[in-house]
Amino acid sequence: MRTVLAALSLSLSVQPLLAQGAPPQVAADQPYTMEYYYKVQWGHQQEFLQLFLKNHYPLLKKNVESGRVASVKIETPANHMTEDGRWDYRVTIKFKNSSLATTANPQEESWIRQLWPDQDTFNGRNSGGSRSSSLTGMYQ
Repeated sequence: MRTVLAALSLSLSVQPLLAQGAPPQVAADQPYTMEYYYKVQWGHQQEFLQLFLKNHYPLLKKNVESGRVASVKIETPANHMTEDGRWDYRVTIKFKNSSLATTANPQEESWIRQLWPDQDTFNGRNSGGSRSSSLTGMYQ
């Protein structure tokens, strides 16, 4: 699960909140859904969403445009929860099939270079830090 997230999150160090275990087996030609839950430090939810939409969503959108992914949905919870069960964002990615969900995308590197042409900034070489430093403090 981390490998897929890392590929989709453009190497940011944000990890899913909860591991969901092995998904149910489906036929190879059926849609395959993966969900990621994010818990953000109080007061930083809007900042997290802005960074997600800037750094993650463009690549997810490219996957939808290519047909590899059928849909991407970002949701917030409708009700309040206890702290131990709390999550702030759920990202649901529906892949065309399970094979596409569990294999690397050969086009991803070219899409990354197209979406973020300044690779020095993209890889954190100009800022003196890593690209994920702004997310690290707000993600629990």
